[in-house]
This record gives sequence, C-alpha cells and structure tokens, in this order.
Amino acid sequence: MRKILKFTMPFALAVAAVLGSLGARAERIVVGQVAPLSGTEASQGRAYAAGMQMAFDAVNKAGGVNGHTFALVSKDDRARPEETVKLTRLLLSEQQPMVLAGYFGNSSISELLASGTLERERVALLGYRAARVDSELPFLYNVRAGLRDELAVIVAHLATIGLTRLGLFYEEDSGASALVATAEELGKKSKTMIVSRASYAAGSTRVSEAIDTFLRDKPQAIIMVCSGAAAARFIEQYRGEGGAAQLFVHSGADMERVTKEIAESRLAFVSSVMQGVVIAQVVPSPYRASRLAKELSEAAGKSGQPGVSVSYVTMEGYIAAKVIIEAVRRQGSRPSRSGMTTALESIDNLDLGGYVVGLKQGLRRGSTLVELTVISGTGKILQ
Repeated sequence: MRKILKFTMPFALAVAAVLGSLGARAERIVVGQVAPLSGTEASQGRAYAAGMQMAFDAVNKAGGVNGHTFALVSKDDRARPEETVKLTRLLLSEQQPMVLAGYFGNSSISELLASGTLERERVALLGYRAARVDSELPFLYNVRAGLRDELAVIVAHLATIGLTRLGLFYEEDSGASALVATAEELGKKSKTMIVSRASYAAGSTRVSEAIDTFLRDKPQAIIMVCSGAAAARFIEQYRGEGGAAQLFVHSGADMERVTKEIAESRLAFVSSVMQGVVIAQVVPSPYRASRLAKELSEAAGKSGQPGVSVSYVTMEGYIAAKVIIEAVRRQGSRPSRSGMTTALESIDNLDLGGYVVGLKQGLRRGSTLVELTVISGTGKILQ
C-alpha cells in the first residue's frame, strides 16, 4: 500500500497540471510574511525577506513558473505576538496570499497557531525561525532542522570531547518546559547531564540572575537557546565575571549578525570575549563552495537591493522561496492554497544544489542538517 501511495501523489499532481492548463491564465502568486522588520530582531526578518526576494526576482526575470510570477508582501509585527496574529489576518484578507513564509519567534508562532488562523484559512506557513520543540502540526512546514536536531548534535559533540557537566540557558516562554525536557532526555542518552539551568524573561536581556547561577554551578559547557541580544549580553557579562565554560549558541540567535555588528566598533572585544563561541547552523554555509551558495551570491549581486549581503539567514530565506517556487511548479497552471499544501507534501529529496529538502509526513521540518561553526578572532564564522 505504501508503494502505491508514493506514486499516487506525484501522478495526481501531474494530471491536475495537464487538465488545469485548459483555459488557465497566469497568476501573481502572493507570498505573505509577518515578521520583525524593526526593533532588535529586525535584521533577521529583513535578511530572510531579502533571501526570498532574490529567488523570486530571479524566477520572475526568467518568465516565472508556468507563466506565474511571485510577489512578496511583508508586514512588520515588531516581534509582538498580538501583532503577528492581527497582521496575518489583515494580510490574508487584503492580499490573499497563497502561502505564508518567513515568520519569527516562539511567542509569535505560538499565538498564531493558537488563533487557528492557518487551519481556518487553509493556508500553509513554510519557513519560520523559532526555538520550539514541536511535533508535526497542520499547515506548518519548515526548510531547516528543528531545535531537537540542534540540541542532539551539540550534546553528542560535547560528550565526544569529554564535557559532560552541562548548563542550559533559555528564554522563559510557553515552550520552555518542552525545551528543558528535551535537553535532559538527550543528555541522558549521551551520558551527559544538565547540572545547571537558568532562564531569562521573554523579550528581555535581563541575564544577571542566570549568570549568577552558572558561576555558582560551574558547568563545563553552556547551551544557549536565546535571542541574539540576550546572547551578546550574557557572553559579555559571563566572561567579564570570570565564567570559563565553553559556550554553544543555537542557530536562531543569529550570532553571525550580532558578532559582525560588534566587530565593526569593538574588534578587541570580539577577539577577547566572543572568539571561540560555537554556533549551530542549520542551512549550508553561504561562503563555502557549492552550487547553492554560488547561486545565492550571484542573486545578491543582481538584486539591486541596497545593503543586502549574503548570510546564513539570507540563505534560509532563499531556500524557503526555492521550495515555494517548486511547489507552485508542481501545481501546473492552476495553483491554489489547497494545491500548495498537497504540493509541499509531495516534496521528497528535493536537491537545491547540495542541500536536500523533504516535507513528507514525519519530516515537515524539511531537513536534519546541523553543522557546528565557531566565531574567529575577527568576528568571522568558521566551519
């Protein structure tokens, strides 16, 4: 039965594409994004949007897909969850996007899911950055490894190098208990132990109490699941007070951007304090030789967008847009919201140029790739 199903979905999509070509006309495919475009997390939202726009510009200039062109419409929620839901509803009403993409933040994603908007509107959200340990949820898809994947790689690496007494630093929000439970479970499996854990208030950078906890407990390494602003404040104060644990930061903190900004005015600080901090990355390096990295670099050069630079976040947005383009291609001449969901779930082993995405049931996070990188003395990210 399973073998039959494997062929049924692609066949059905192909038939729909052929039948739908009769009397069809080209459409403007609207992709909706609600993300922080101002405030402390704005650079992530803008970088993700820039990556998507580059991919859409390239395909539009080439004539579109099945005659359809793409338009990205973004709204600024200022990292406020109530605004995320409000603006998503407004976007769905005014612009009628076929798919949503490029959302940010635990609280914002949680509020959107709790509102029932995705299910009520039957619209997929493909591509988001949030420190969540999720089971599969209807209409929610990603193009990168999940937080559990990141934690598993970090913990296994620490066990391999003999660092077994671990600390966990995290944002206190609705997903905190699941995060702690997952970290402790993975620790037991790898024969390490979370000997110290401390949190900070969501949306803040109040990290002093957490630092006191780690200075007292003296873990050998600290896993940091937090915002970039909180991570920068933590690292500066922790190192300044003599904290010596090895620091590992999850991908969602966007430490590449944080470190680059600090290095522009405080290079000595980066070389003495930030150097050696390890960052988990969940998409391919935009700087390493690969077909996808070359494609992104060329797209950035042709974008005409002022201030656009290649980064890990830009790469993630570019990947999300490439998957959306493929899902529209698979629908033929009559794409729709319902067809988008079906097409996304038909994607299995989509090779984008050295990075493979699969969105079949059981792997809606898109990938399991996790690589560990380190901050150099000049603020660059090294493999």
